[in-house]
Amino acid sequence: MTSESAVDVAATRARIATHLVGRERELELTLAAVAAGRDIVLEGPPGTSKTTMLKAITEEWGIPLLFVEGNADLTPAKLVGHHNPARVLREDYSAENFVAGPLVEAMQQGGFLYIEEFNRAPEDTLNTLLTAMADRQIAVPRVGTIVAKPTFRVIASMNPYDNVGTTRLSTSVHDRLNRLAVDYQDAEAEEGIVRLRTGAAGPLGDRLVSDAVAVTRATREHPDVRQGSSVRGAIDCVLVAGRLAELRGITDPLDDGYTELVYDAMILALSGRIHLDESVDSTPEVVLREIWEDHFILLPAAADPG
Repeated sequence: MTSESAVDVAATRARIATHLVGRERELELTLAAVAAGRDIVLEGPPGTSKTTMLKAITEEWGIPLLFVEGNADLTPAKLVGHHNPARVLREDYSAENFVAGPLVEAMQQGGFLYIEEFNRAPEDTLNTLLTAMADRQIAVPRVGTIVAKPTFRVIASMNPYDNVGTTRLSTSVHDRLNRLAVDYQDAEAEEGIVRLRTGAAGPLGDRLVSDAVAVTRATREHPDVRQGSSVRGAIDCVLVAGRLAELRGITDPLDDGYTELVYDAMILALSGRIHLDESVDSTPEVVLREIWEDHFILLPAAADPG
């Protein structure tokens, strides 16, 4: 890498960082990998700014970000593309009636192919990516060789906490991908994200943000929960609680009904986002009630006994 390109990468990082809350290290490492021409897998739970980082990088570079959901239905034909059946009947197979899939589109446009839930895709589909990653080109029958533009990258994401319905990646796939673990941010950063996404302000807004982040983070530590909520749960909790406050005439966190308002918002925003351990005989509502009581009753009592 020349000194000029190094300056460009540094300037890109500085511009992108203004749109993110935290994630300086993860942004730097991801940007370094893609700027070096490497493909990468981002391993972490949902709601940890993986997509936000990639959107920021591709927007900065002026290239597309093509999303693909990894699942059992993702066949090689869906990834690469197919010939239009109606035109094939009329014209026979030709390059003109080929409908490009997201892999070919990303290669032709020089974009990022972003495959979410990477390890849920079938092995033969993932093997389709090997040549594209290794040689930056693929041969498509009756079409020819597709050569990728220089900015083409394969970006994968995986959730390390979810192994239901996933497949074990082959050594060949692992060998072609850099890897970055992306975990939840600290409470201060998550509060910053929630404020940015909700616009919450003032005494009521500030308290809602603090409480929503605290109870959302508690879902990740509860013994009955296999996977807790991401910061998206806290964002929705604040947004829902804000509307409930308007409906109930609550304007201050010291008003009667504030804590129950937060509980009701928690049920709406978090009950569908937490996944209980399969061996536990409980419900999301019971778990959230325990978290609510810990936060609003037990912890204040412990801090102010008497």
